[in-house]
Amino acid sequence: MRLLHTMLRVGDLNRSLAFYTEVLGMNLLRRSENDEYRYTLAFVGYGEEDSQTVLELTHNWDQASYEMGTAYGHIAIGVDDIYQVCEQLKKQGADVYRDAGPVKGGSTIIAFVRDPDGYAIELIQNH
Repeated sequence: MRLLHTMLRVGDLNRSLAFYTEVLGMNLLRRSENDEYRYTLAFVGYGEEDSQTVLELTHNWDQASYEMGTAYGHIAIGVDDIYQVCEQLKKQGADVYRDAGPVKGGSTIIAFVRDPDGYAIELIQNH
């Protein structure tokens, strides 16, 4: 078994695609539209779907925003130089709301950034 993808509903697909591809450096892997049910799916990731877990962005054409809910946590991305990545994200206007530093009660270096829809993304320093 393998984890295939995580899905997020987004209010503005172009804005979200710009964030995930231009700011976080993912690739747009595929995109499909369903005219009858009025939605678009876009799959983004750092590698191909046959070997990597990817992110599905779902845009329902008639809904511009969503409430976060209390059950959602975050997406986690491993990075090689978390301090440099955070500085680059800030320069690109991203909301880095928890600067890089050790996790409370541990030594793992983490940071948090929000995507344009407010979803939390944890950055974790690779070992």
